[in-house]
Amino acid sequence: MIGIGNAWQGDDAAGLAAARLLRERAPAGVTVLELEGEPVSLVDALADAEAAFIVDAVRSGSEPGTVHRIDASGEPVPATLSAASTHTLGVGEAIELARALGRLPRRVVLYGIEAQSLAAGEELTPAVARAVDEVAKQVLAECTSSP
Repeated sequence: MIGIGNAWQGDDAAGLAAARLLRERAPAGVTVLELEGEPVSLVDALADAEAAFIVDAVRSGSEPGTVHRIDASGEPVPATLSAASTHTLGVGEAIELARALGRLPRRVVLYGIEAQSLAAGEELTPAVARAVDEVAKQVLAECTSSP
């Protein structure tokens, strides 16, 4: 499981918060990573994985806290689901780069949590915090049932 975000930019920390929850709950054999900075580091993180569950904040125009689940194993992440951060390369583009380089695991699921506030120094908004808990439960269920 890979949580992506910026711990100092409000709801952009949603992926990191989900990773921290999962680290506490994950069974043996499940690796949990937190990635801050440019999502291009995601390409290396995906290289040796059998499956990957990625959590990141997104902005698509949906209600804050909305959870988007995208199976990116065989298809690109929709362009309408853009990263909420200021990265030059988005998570969807990093997934496609990994696919092009032959580094994409056979199973890749992206959970996008709709952000409300990206203000510097702010904590997660209540809607996003609730969604983080729900996503952590969903990812844990998928990790334990994944073939």
